[in-house]
Amino acid sequence: MAASRVLLLTPPLTQLNTPYPSTAYLTGFLRGHRIEASQADLGIEMVLRLFCRSGLTAVFEKVREHIDELPGEARQMLAVAPAYLHAIDPVIEFLQGRNPSLALLLARPGFLPQGPRFSCQTARKASSRIVSDQDRAKRFATLYLEDLADLVQAAVSPHFALSRYAEHIARAASSFQTVIDAVDVPPMLTDRFLLESLWEHLERVNPALVCLTVPFPGNLYGAFRIAHSIKSRRPDIVVALGGGYANTELRRLSDPRVFDYVDYVTLDDGERPLLSLIEHLAGARPRTRLCRTFYRDKDRVVFTNDTSDREFGVDEIGCPTYSGLALDRYLTILDSTNPMHRLWSEGHWNKLTVAHGCYWKQCTFCDIGLDYIRRYEMTPTDRLIQQIEQLIAETNCRGFHFVDEAAPPAALKSLALALLEKGITISWWGNIRFEEAFTPDLCRLLAASGCIAMTAGLEAASDRLLEKIKKGITVDHTALVAAAFKDAGILIHAYLMYGCPSETMQETVDSLERVRQLFATDLIQSAFWHRFTVTAHSPIGLNPVSHGLRVLGPEFQGFAENDLLHQDKQGETPEWLGEGLRRSLLNYLERRGLTLDVRQWFDHSVPRPRVSSTWVRRLLKERIATDDAQAERRFVWLGGQPVCEQAGKKTRLILPGHSCDQSVTLANPQAQWLHDLIQHSTTQNSPSRLYPLVRETKATFPGTVKEFEIFLSTTSWKKVRKAGLLLV
Repeated sequence: MAASRVLLLTPPLTQLNTPYPSTAYLTGFLRGHRIEASQADLGIEMVLRLFCRSGLTAVFEKVREHIDELPGEARQMLAVAPAYLHAIDPVIEFLQGRNPSLALLLARPGFLPQGPRFSCQTARKASSRIVSDQDRAKRFATLYLEDLADLVQAAVSPHFALSRYAEHIARAASSFQTVIDAVDVPPMLTDRFLLESLWEHLERVNPALVCLTVPFPGNLYGAFRIAHSIKSRRPDIVVALGGGYANTELRRLSDPRVFDYVDYVTLDDGERPLLSLIEHLAGARPRTRLCRTFYRDKDRVVFTNDTSDREFGVDEIGCPTYSGLALDRYLTILDSTNPMHRLWSEGHWNKLTVAHGCYWKQCTFCDIGLDYIRRYEMTPTDRLIQQIEQLIAETNCRGFHFVDEAAPPAALKSLALALLEKGITISWWGNIRFEEAFTPDLCRLLAASGCIAMTAGLEAASDRLLEKIKKGITVDHTALVAAAFKDAGILIHAYLMYGCPSETMQETVDSLERVRQLFATDLIQSAFWHRFTVTAHSPIGLNPVSHGLRVLGPEFQGFAENDLLHQDKQGETPEWLGEGLRRSLLNYLERRGLTLDVRQWFDHSVPRPRVSSTWVRRLLKERIATDDAQAERRFVWLGGQPVCEQAGKKTRLILPGHSCDQSVTLANPQAQWLHDLIQHSTTQNSPSRLYPLVRETKATFPGTVKEFEIFLSTTSWKKVRKAGLLLV
């Protein structure tokens, strides 16, 4: 390849508030190998071309052309088009954070034109939360944009949506003909905005290779619309496609027509396949030695995977970079005032990974055989800290989202200690498993290092079902882990499923009752419930009969294969249950309806829950907090330095905490022992490997082993622990 310029593109549409990280990872990797790489998020660029005065003017012109075919709501919006045009630029500036002073104006009833979305909002009962002027303005601005998005979908582009963009095309893509039919339609207005941005980048960069990432089904249509445009006007540019959608759905790709649009399709982590492809295009590697790559050879799809070059380790892929992505142009969309839920749609988050893959990899519903789950490797803590510092310097942003499949407790502990030792202040959240390793003390440590929230899969809130799907947790343990995070001030979001193999309606109702109690006691603050789906590469999908299922289709026709239709021979969870579950969570998110009988959320009769109404409260009441003198754990001190006041044979230690001080009076030998323990346990002074072990500390205690164990149950010791002495 004469020129090694590479352009990495994210098609519409992922998030509006922050870039999807795949191009950031690959751009950083390629630049680390001295390859000239640029990146762009065409999704946010398309949205901004649409939601501006000139873009909306074009929309309303299209609406006028079809006004007789449109519903009354569209005609009503057209009647007040000047008000929409007048408000659009200030709304976008406000949602980009550039004009916060507009909040009072935007929050004033009547300033923004109010379409159908506002009517639906008014019909809902008010949240119990006190809403600030800033949040009210963000909510009104969001509803205003959602009204316009609905109008665009109805009158201009049926594919357009602020979420799940053109997703229906990907959902029916067992045959590639579905994609061909969609792309063969002349570009609609939103497509034209997309392609205008595309060609500006192509003219600026003049790449030899364009890489399209398709992380979700909603990116598929945009990717092939982009590829079609490139092949029509610049067939000399090589186009490659990869990403999460390809990794899960295109593993049996066999339709050669795909390669009328793209030249290569790569699977799994993109670093090695992309570097191999660049070497091939430069004449340094034959095509037969590409890595995890599909291509067409004489009207036949070929897959080649040369394994002579080892996979890059997590400490070799470099640091992601957001260079080229205008972070200040992204939008905050506020569709809920729930503090956990809004993390997905508000503000920029630097994305990093604590570990590649999943350390558990046993869940029967998960793609545990695919590389993104199967290949487990922790990022060295020093490397992670280096990436954090580099991204803070580049983006001037201290918010981090660790996008692991399931971050290991040991790795999070190491990260937290390193952040505290180095005095690095960040706000961070990530994804975990609800497991007992997340003790109250570990949760306190994570919170001290800047952790604000965690997401985790509870899946089916039923012990029988959790065991059946090999989740490796119980509902009781989940509640206790959630309680540990709550006590540390960390928010929790739970992923939930209904319709698991053999699940009964009774179990679904019981699960909802448990979820209600978790919300009512504030152990979880957010959740999302989706219907169980058999995926082709999961243990259930690979052997459905052993799980009591019969796969009904769809028939694989050469393109995508993932979600499978199935019949459950034992279960009884009709589709209408989903609406009741969705309705309940929409209310629980806003702290509404938490005392109602869960049966009231359903439109049809369901059985009474068999779960005790005091399940969670009883569980929490029975918690016993004791320190095990035999535990293989280390002491970590989070408080300030103790102040000693001697009085004869006793010493009073004042233990400064972050919120309040504690004081204990001990015999001088015990006071000196405790002072020394705190000194050796202080994060600012000790590298991780030297934090004192319990058994080592026991040996230095001024007394017998029995006296040490008795001391661990005294009021003085409990005060010390409360002040900030952790066992992790």
